Amino acid sequence: MSMRIGFGGKRMKIINGRRSIELSSKPKSMQLDDIGAQLEVRRHPGARRLTLRVSRTRRAVIVTLPLQCDLDEAGTFLHRHIDWVRARLDSLPNQVPFENGAAIPLRGEPHTISFSGGIRARDAGIAIRNTRSTLPAIVVAGPTDLAPSRLTRWLWKEAQSDLEASVAHHANLLSLEAKRVVVRDQTSRWGSCSTTGALSFSWRLVLAPGFVLDYVAAHEVAHLAEMNHGPRFWKLVNKICPEFETAKQWLQVLGPDLHRYGPSHARAR
Repeated sequence: MSMRIGFGGKRMKIINGRRSIELSSKPKSMQLDDIGAQLEVRRHPGARRLTLRVSRTRRAVIVTLPLQCDLDEAGTFLHRHIDWVRARLDSLPNQVPFENGAAIPLRGEPHTISFSGGIRARDAGIAIRNTRSTLPAIVVAGPTDLAPSRLTRWLWKEAQSDLEASVAHHANLLSLEAKRVVVRDQTSRWGSCSTTGALSFSWRLVLAPGFVLDYVAAHEVAHLAEMNHGPRFWKLVNKICPEFETAKQWLQVLGPDLHRYGPSHARAR
């Protein structure tokens, strides 16, 4: 087995169980080619011991080190637990890239992706085609090599539109105003509210049922008045989204699976 770990200007190479330190001008996030996952090595001032986890949303292997820990120890630690890492990665659901014929959810309903082709990019468009015998299709016209990124941009715009409408509705109920609504490709949270009143959301909410997106919008709108999760905050959420508990449960159980879907490489631009 061969892998590289990069952090803090040094790089450690592990080959057949033997370790050596190599100098590197920049820290790197490396790819574990033999198990198909990204490896991240982090130092944390509050860490008291080495920890290892597998991110379900990003399919990444994360090693956290105490500040005083040597990279040599990190390599040994990872090597000792590599079978556990493989088992965790194997338990994750398969990725679903945006490809012709792939099935993805849109607003909670299954759809198939159809790349209809075409020569001129200016003729490219996206439409929903409904049939009685098969799933609805998201038809992406134009050159097929550009279709995945075109579909991604379209989904971002659909998410932006849905979230702006939901935020405006809930903000009006509470006589509040969001300064800005932003859609991002974030993996650690579904939404966030800044102290300046800007709300940020994951574009993948457009894949979830509408009541789930609506709850996340209501949650962040309530933060415009209460920047905490205390009783007054949840009272506001309940006021504008009475069935929020159902949406919360949906996100806890099914939310991580939404991160399976996306373009193979580049993000939308």
